[in-house]
Formats: sequence, C-alpha cells, structure tokens
Amino acid sequence: MKKIISCISVIALSLVLFSCSKKDAKVITVGATPEPHAAMLNLIVDDMAAQGYKLKVREFTDYVTPNEAVEAGEIDANFFQHVPYMDSFNEERGFHLKSVIGTHVEPLALYSKKYKKLADLPDGAVIAIPNDPTNEGRALLLLKAAGLIELDPKAGLTAVPADITKNARKFKFQEIEAASLPRVLDDTDAAVINGNYAIPAGLKATKDGLVVEGAESPYVNIITVKEGKENDPAIKALAKAITSQKVKDYILKTYPNGEVVPVF
Repeated sequence: MKKIISCISVIALSLVLFSCSKKDAKVITVGATPEPHAAMLNLIVDDMAAQGYKLKVREFTDYVTPNEAVEAGEIDANFFQHVPYMDSFNEERGFHLKSVIGTHVEPLALYSKKYKKLADLPDGAVIAIPNDPTNEGRALLLLKAAGLIELDPKAGLTAVPADITKNARKFKFQEIEAASLPRVLDDTDAAVINGNYAIPAGLKATKDGLVVEGAESPYVNIITVKEGKENDPAIKALAKAITSQKVKDYILKTYPNGEVVPVF
C-alpha cells in the first residue's frame, strides 16, 4: 500500500511540475510580413524556446494592421518596417511605437517587365510608386538619385509627386498600395517596389532592378514595440535571437544577390 501511495505521489508531483513548466513558458506574439520577416522569425523559434519563450508568428500582408495590433496590445511586437515609416505612423495616428533593434535593409528598386534597361524607359512612361508617405518619398528619392526627376529640397524623406520640380521626360506616377505593386507591373511601364513584396514575387533587386537603392540606405528594418515594452525580458530575448550569427548566415545564404542586407 505504501508503494502504491508513493507511486501516486510521484505521478502527482510529476504532473504538477509538468503543468508548472508549461505555465512558465511565456508566449510572445510577433506580427510580420511573410518574407523575409516571418521566415526569419520562424528560424529562431527554437532559440527563443531555449530562453524560455514560446514565439508565435502572426503574418500580415499590409503595413497598417500590424502597427494597429501593437498599439492595441493584441501582439507584443512587429517586424516589417523601418524607422521613417514608424515615425510617420506615430505622427499621423498618435501612436506610441518604438524601435528596439535594427536587423537588415531590403533595397528598394525600380522594376519593369517591359524594359531591360533604365535608358529604355520611354518619355511619358507610367511609373507606379508606394502610396504610404515614407515609402513614397523613398521611391521618389531613388528616382531622383537615378537622375530621372528633381525634387524640392524642402520635401525631405516624405516627398510626394507634387514636390517634383523637374520631370523633363514627363513621367506619370501612379500611387499604389505597396502590397499591390508587383501585381501592377503588367499594367505600367515600371514600378518601385519594396523588398518584402518584391521577393515573394520572384524579383531580385540586383538582377532585375533597373535602379537599386544602395546598402548604405537609412531604411533599416526594425523590431517594433509599444512604448514601455522596450526593456521587457521577452523583447530583449527576441532582439538577441534575431541578430544572431545564425540569422545572419541565413540571410547571406538565402539572399546572395543582395535582396536582403544584414546590418548586424
């Protein structure tokens, strides 16, 4: 009888310990656009588990909802944007988003299915650009750097087509939601597309881009949280894992043509 009681006690204790260990595994939910962000996060699930956290990756296909989810506390962090976009979002929406750590640059590029070289673009060509403030400005700055247009210096990073001071070749600009840009390539002469939407569409900046943003770009992708969570242990663990040598090696191997450039 004592042996039976002893066995029952051992089993009961094991169940309690198992229950506690499951309870102690803290869950952290991070929103991300599919590639390369979600792919990079899925790569570190085991690394986060080793630090005592269960990492859940929630995918988004737009640039607005993941910021709304962080601000509302629906998710702990997101991973898809750069600081200029985050700052613009905070200013426009009164949000309280904060950058935790920078990870990589996804070079912006001008793509075309109709023309192989920049010089082939005809006068009056229709060029699609992102319609959100920071990426629109970024796209116009790229075209300016290529000598296609000139911009009012006062416009800065948030330039819009109205800030174009010289357009000698009379290009026409269509402002399109960033996620839709790869799909309009058939209907336009060219489009400036963000890396995280170009990559899933099979576009490679250094191979397919008529103009490519340099690796010195200030538009570094970041882990973003709501103000006040920057020093949360789970966020610190996430920042450590996402900037590991393992992730850097993955980026360099997966994107050998410079579609994604690590900055850590």
